[in-house]
Amino acid sequence: MSTAIRRQWERLRRRIERHNYLYYVEDAPAISDRNFDRLMRRLIELERRYPQLVTADSPTQRVGGRPIEGFRTVRHRVPMLSIENTYNERDLRQFDARIRRLLTGAEIRYVVEQKIDGVSVSLIYENGRLVVGATRGDGLHGDDVTANLKTIRDIPLRLRTAGRPPKLLEVRGEAYLTNSQLARLIQRQKELGERLFANSRNAAAGSLKLLDPRLCAERGLRFFAHTEARWKGPHVATHLEFLDLIHGFGLPTVPHSGPLESIDEVLAFERRQLEERHSFDYEMDGLVVKVDDLAQREKLGTTDKAPRWAIAYKVELWQARTRINDIYVQVGKTGAITPVARLEPVKIAGSTISRVSLFNADEIRRKDVRVGDIAVVEKAGKVIPHVVRIELEKRRRGSRRYRFPNRCPACGERIARDEGGVYVRCTNRTCPGRLKEHLRYFAHRQAMNIEGLGPALVDQLVDRGLVRSLPDLYRLTVDRLTELEHCGRTSAQKLLDEIAASKDRELVRLLTGLGIRHVGVRHARLLADEFGTIDALTRAPEERIAGVPGVGAVVAHSVYRYFRSATGRKTVRELRALGVSMSARHPTKRRSGKLAGKTVVITGTLANMTREQAEEAVSRGGGKPTSSVSRATDLVVVGKKPGSKFDKARKLGIRTLTDKQFVQIVGASNSSR
Repeated sequence: MSTAIRRQWERLRRRIERHNYLYYVEDAPAISDRNFDRLMRRLIELERRYPQLVTADSPTQRVGGRPIEGFRTVRHRVPMLSIENTYNERDLRQFDARIRRLLTGAEIRYVVEQKIDGVSVSLIYENGRLVVGATRGDGLHGDDVTANLKTIRDIPLRLRTAGRPPKLLEVRGEAYLTNSQLARLIQRQKELGERLFANSRNAAAGSLKLLDPRLCAERGLRFFAHTEARWKGPHVATHLEFLDLIHGFGLPTVPHSGPLESIDEVLAFERRQLEERHSFDYEMDGLVVKVDDLAQREKLGTTDKAPRWAIAYKVELWQARTRINDIYVQVGKTGAITPVARLEPVKIAGSTISRVSLFNADEIRRKDVRVGDIAVVEKAGKVIPHVVRIELEKRRRGSRRYRFPNRCPACGERIARDEGGVYVRCTNRTCPGRLKEHLRYFAHRQAMNIEGLGPALVDQLVDRGLVRSLPDLYRLTVDRLTELEHCGRTSAQKLLDEIAASKDRELVRLLTGLGIRHVGVRHARLLADEFGTIDALTRAPEERIAGVPGVGAVVAHSVYRYFRSATGRKTVRELRALGVSMSARHPTKRRSGKLAGKTVVITGTLANMTREQAEEAVSRGGGKPTSSVSRATDLVVVGKKPGSKFDKARKLGIRTLTDKQFVQIVGASNSSR
């Protein structure tokens, strides 16, 4: 191997490390995702040709090739202590008084950091290279999860230094999931019929415990550094100096204040942070107050369990306590029998919650949920409500365990558990409850978008035998519809016009609406982009479908089986005969357009289209729709009542568009359907 090859390899590595730093730490990407992927592919190819170039800290090694046989135990040289908690400002003032009493006459400065609701981990760098990453464990011993932590792109595999790196650096921080990523993972779990994550902390902890780093990499974990543990390098006198130093090394530091000189300044900063926490794309369950001066920390010392120089001002997560008034089951579009708790209505994070899914029979049994119980209900990622736990000490005497039914509540047929799964399903393919849910899903705005086909009308159509399958929707007539309650000729004709218009929807909508098990909007879009027509997808071998990036074996098996089943073939054949489009308008992925390569955020209510339609229009225009504003955002489309995303866009100097300007760019004709 020549010197020129080694230099090329080193230059590629440094470029990739620099762009990772700009993207994840500085939040200021300098190249597109596509160009970054090209650099990575070049490095992978170079290391494939010259295996002797591969090192443990190469960017190509972030996703390990082999599963871990098990986690070895790591002893923490510096114990990972807990932090004293409080939920009121009075205790914070007492903390300040205690610090000033112990450091009589000294000038005290504080730093306030966001307390991220994730998993505490420790990173050890020797001579600039990451050698060990471990969980907190019991504070004295943790699990060696180095292979999984290496998959987190926030964490540099070697420190960015102009000169000689520090001989030793041990830094503590939090591995976490963003709320938007958690929502995507939960949606995927729903599609796959898997047990759902309870919250971001639960998801992060489970991800780090995976024995296959490749699976951990798919979870999309992030990282914030917040505490120094061991350090052999240039002298630093304060915590803020240390945070600045490791930020320069390429480690993202937890959002924090500058030096604050009084407890009143601390409280004012905390109040502002708590007012803004709804706008953060991660769970912040409080703030941590720390003495800034490291020498003063040394003097203050620690107790057996916690440092004396820090305190956490915690807030309740998006939780509330309420009574479970009833538990019932409902039938889904694929026959899944889902238990639901009817709650005494309670307000959480700005919305009133009166029902919450209990997911499956195993979940009810594990949490021992009973009618009449007082439950702690939480909104995971501020979005999805679920039961965290039951207040057992408040349980009524004589309460009985919930008995899961063994018959379908809609048709009375037997139900059966998925082989190797957690869900039970109605075995009757013609179950009216199953058909009703499928019709509602088919008409949903993210599927075939048939306005006017609401739950009450669907119930009548099925109960009266007017619709026995999806194709029957397209056989309805005005005369038959007017037989229904509250359906005159005008409203009947309007509904038929909507049904007729749905025949020309995008292929992604049809694939979504078919209700194929495990296939939601995301997978439907991947399949529509890849194959372009139902015919091409139907002819594809299972291995070909599984090879589509982002699809995988489970989804591929389900898709393959559906299009070869009698029900699937019959449904597609009849829909085609009735004039439903079976092709994508854009059969291949859009490589160009007025929004090509641009990251676009939609905020507020748009006058001319729904949020889903707007994001679809962005994709068709070659852009990438995202949910949060950052320096990586190119455009923010602003509707009525835009909220904090608009403010952040103005603060960062990001170009904004009115909904009218947006429609002019993407084309009104493409946006409404």
